[in-house]
Amino acid sequence: MAKQYKWGIIGCGNVTELKSGPAYKKTENFELHAVMRRNLDKAEDYAKRHKVPKFYNDASALINDPEINAVYIATPPDSHKEYALQVAAAGKICCIEKPMAPSFEECQEINEAFQEKNIPLFVAYYRRSLPRFEQIKSWLQESKIGAVRHVNWMYTRTPSPVDLSEAYNWRTDEKIAPGGYFDDLASHGMDLFVHFFGEITTANGIAVSQQNLYTAKDAIVGNWLHSNGATGSGTWNFGADARVDKVEIIGTKGKITFSVFDEAPICLQTETENISLTIEHPENVQLYHVNNMEAHLSGKAIHPSTGKSAMHTSWVLDKLLGKY
Repeated sequence: MAKQYKWGIIGCGNVTELKSGPAYKKTENFELHAVMRRNLDKAEDYAKRHKVPKFYNDASALINDPEINAVYIATPPDSHKEYALQVAAAGKICCIEKPMAPSFEECQEINEAFQEKNIPLFVAYYRRSLPRFEQIKSWLQESKIGAVRHVNWMYTRTPSPVDLSEAYNWRTDEKIAPGGYFDDLASHGMDLFVHFFGEITTANGIAVSQQNLYTAKDAIVGNWLHSNGATGSGTWNFGADARVDKVEIIGTKGKITFSVFDEAPICLQTETENISLTIEHPENVQLYHVNNMEAHLSGKAIHPSTGKSAMHTSWVLDKLLGKY
């Protein structure tokens, strides 16, 4: 019989309402058994609405609950290390929201803790598991555009009302997310590029604050080199005049264009083919990611997003932010 996994969520905020939480209830051999928020009333409300048996306002109590054998950490990144090390000490399987931690060094510490105990560690770079991006990976594996020479990503957006109001937002607090929206958003794309083209061997960048609306950086440019010889470049600006999300993969026989966040068509252009596909995400966008964790734990497949791969993505982010 397949093993049953009773999951607990630490930090059942907005991301868990639809994107991730329900996926743990819909996946075979998984059960969402407990949730934790610092506000006990909010934890109870979440548990009742989602029909979760247990709720806590103490992360340690959830982690050490003998009925819980797997923990999903969905708090802001500055607390990931603290909770992850507790989960590793308790000998339990773990999935951490991305980015894995605010720095590469913290990611190393987390990953080593799980490796020492030979406990599976996953990170929620769920785009690696989405059919939309798996189709792009298939085109690349089939050499539809020949040898990949370069990938470029431009992501810009206007400042949000929260930014302009100067209200507190942990995503732009350099103590929690040193790269601001870059940590939160660019991490998805950079992780995808590693998934597509292999590890990045060198990277460099410039990060500045152009708007002075918050403490984190808001404008980043960077270049990098993949192990397969493909070069990369990116521009991320969170104070521009319009929203742009465009990736272009250039090969010797054609190109692929797509958006990391927008559900716009993915396009393949060569001398013989001109394909435009719209592949919708599931209602719970982390569903395939969570399904793949069960497949990994049951020995049916290797999960594409582990502590090791997420640690590498963190190193790339830090290099692009000019930390090294």
